[in-house]
Amino acid sequence: MEIVKFYRGDPNAPKTTMPAHLGANAIITHEGRILLERRRDSDTWGLVGGGVKKWEEPIDAIVRETYEELGLRIPKERFQKKAVYGEPGRIAAYRDGSIWRMVIVVFALELQGNVKLRISSESKELRFFTKEELADINIVITHSDIVDDWFK
Repeated sequence: MEIVKFYRGDPNAPKTTMPAHLGANAIITHEGRILLERRRDSDTWGLVGGGVKKWEEPIDAIVRETYEELGLRIPKERFQKKAVYGEPGRIAAYRDGSIWRMVIVVFALELQGNVKLRISSESKELRFFTKEELADINIVITHSDIVDDWFK
C-alpha cells in the first residue's frame, strides 16, 4: 500500500494541510548515468534526498541524506547547487492525512572511480540509468521534471 502520493500541477491534487516543506535532493551521476532510488513509500523511482530539518541548511541536509541513503560521506564542497523547484502545485499527500507543498533545492554531484553504495531501509533498489533507460521507468512526478531538466 502506498504511503505517499505525489502531484505536480494537477488541479485535482488535494489541498495542503501543512506548511510548505523544504527538501534537498541530489542529481548524482557516474560515468554519464544518473542515480535513482526505487522508493519503498511509493514504489516509484526518485532522486536521493529528503526533508531539510529546522536547524539545517539545504547543503547540510543533502550531505546527511547522501550518507543515510547511500552510505557515502561526501564533503559539502563537492555538491553544486543547481536550482530551486518551488511552484505551488508540487504536492506530497501522505497516508496519515498530511498534505505538503514541496519546495526542493537541487544539488549535483559527480561520483568518480569505483562506487560502492549501501541501500537504506527507505529504498528497494539503487540504480544508475542512462537517459534512454529513463523512458521505461516510473519516476516520482515531483522529480521527473528535475531529471528532464538535467538532460536538457
